[in-house]
Amino acid sequence: MKKFLSILVLIIPLTLVAQDDQNIQLANEYYLNGDYEKAKDLYDELAKSSQNIPNIHNNYLDVLLSLNDYKAAEKYLKVALKSYPSNVYYQIDEGILYTATDRNDQADKKYKMLITEIKENGFLVRTAAQYFISKQLANYALDTYIAGRQSSRNKQDYALELANTYRVLGQKEEMLNEYLVFASLRPQNLRYVKNILQNLLQSEEDIQYFQNTLLDNIQKNPSDKMYADLLIWAHVQQKDFHGAFIQARAINKRMNENGYRLINIGEIALKNESYADAEEIFTYIVDKLPESQYNLQAQKELILARQEKVKRTFPVDKTAIRQLTHDYHHLMTRVGLNQETIEAYRQKALLHAFYLDEKDSAIQILNEIISIPRVNEKIKSLSKLDLGDIYLLIDQPWESTLLYAQVEKANKSSKIGYEAKFKNARLNYYMGNFELAKSHLDILKTATTKEIANDAIALSLLIQNNTALDTSDFVLKKYADIDLLMFQHKTAQAKRAYQQMLEDYPAHSLVDEIHWQLAQIYLSSGEFENSILQLEVIQLNYATDLFGDDASFLEGKILEEYLMDKEGAMEVYKNFLIDYPGSIYVSDARKRFRKLRGDSVYQ
Repeated sequence: MKKFLSILVLIIPLTLVAQDDQNIQLANEYYLNGDYEKAKDLYDELAKSSQNIPNIHNNYLDVLLSLNDYKAAEKYLKVALKSYPSNVYYQIDEGILYTATDRNDQADKKYKMLITEIKENGFLVRTAAQYFISKQLANYALDTYIAGRQSSRNKQDYALELANTYRVLGQKEEMLNEYLVFASLRPQNLRYVKNILQNLLQSEEDIQYFQNTLLDNIQKNPSDKMYADLLIWAHVQQKDFHGAFIQARAINKRMNENGYRLINIGEIALKNESYADAEEIFTYIVDKLPESQYNLQAQKELILARQEKVKRTFPVDKTAIRQLTHDYHHLMTRVGLNQETIEAYRQKALLHAFYLDEKDSAIQILNEIISIPRVNEKIKSLSKLDLGDIYLLIDQPWESTLLYAQVEKANKSSKIGYEAKFKNARLNYYMGNFELAKSHLDILKTATTKEIANDAIALSLLIQNNTALDTSDFVLKKYADIDLLMFQHKTAQAKRAYQQMLEDYPAHSLVDEIHWQLAQIYLSSGEFENSILQLEVIQLNYATDLFGDDASFLEGKILEEYLMDKEGAMEVYKNFLIDYPGSIYVSDARKRFRKLRGDSVYQ
């Protein structure tokens, strides 16, 4: 009998707990469905047992406040606080009840008393502050962290928490200062802060304040690299590579570094097509840091920066191209042909082939690179692709396709392999084999490299959109023939052929593409007004089609960079930002507009 009673004593509480769990679940379902009256009835019963309070508190209190049953809420909170007197959530909720019943002074007094009580306990400080924020009481969260910092007498405590709280409150200057404190605590924090600030620093005012703050800290702490590193980073984020260079140069001198910051900034500038800045940076390394391990790299990058600058300055200066080939030759003479300079030798070949009409010289150089024993496989494959392109220049497409196929086979599932596959697909397009070309392009749409995938999508759409209604493919074949002339730099022939197509097929779906290509031809020959006329045709008649935003943005660039029409460029950029808010050029257009307007961050 005693044994039976003992078992019964154990079973009854377990049964009651199971019953409460079922009722909590049911009450929560009522709550989630908005049936507050039914939820309240269940919560009322459950609250009679103090052990249920942690499991029902948030929902129950919300139900009582939503039903304006403040008397029941106050009674419940007294029970909850009596059962769990140290629970900061319940204490803050009591203040929320005071506010709900127009007792704001009591709420304020309650919060301040709580903050004073917990300020020496870091865990409770963070717990209470986070709860304050979740209840839209960020000002009290701020007071909590500040009290905790004052109590610890450590000006670095709660830096990240304070930064995030200032962020919630919209106090940007204080936020930035606290993020700097957090970044200074340990090296790994710096990357986190950069990631945060990359999204937060949007306005010119914020950027200017941040840069000024960093400059002040650099002056106060000249030996601390962190502030200088962040200042360089801030300049790079704004694509102000000259400003980044000035700061990196100063650090390099002060810290007696070997130029690694400078070479990194130069490469970023080059990648972002800021060729003048890249040229300035690489020139400095070549001239001022002769002993640096990056000097040879800077020599190569300097020629490449000049090369890209010349290639994108229209009309292309053949004399400047010739000088670049001499620069490459002198580099080879000084350093020799080795793994460090072989890419420069390859670039020399491309200049001979595509800009100086010296295909034989280019073929000789590329074959020499390919035949070098133990040559880097990537360089060998790239040289074969280049050789394939040159054979296409001299109308030997079968040689081209063999080389492309070799590279694709040797580099499956890699960037170079995808590039080879794209070139073969493009070759089939030139030859009028549209179905085969499209089958390759559709595979490349999911290529791991964004550039190749985008090119594949664009060419695939061109084929698809212009073969659906023209089953003979006759017009597209004529267009592809002219595209090949463009690739072969036979621009005079291509221009005449495009103009004839506009006369023969004025209503064809390819018309906007033709105007875009004519704009490129006129731009490359220095006929800037004629280029703008073609772009304006696109904007007038095809503004919502594929080249609408491209045409508008390019017009702004021509006005800005070639015709020096500042006001005209500003007007085009302003309209562009209104007409094409989703364009990939929006960020660049906005920066160009602000720079032309004379905004201080770009001075």
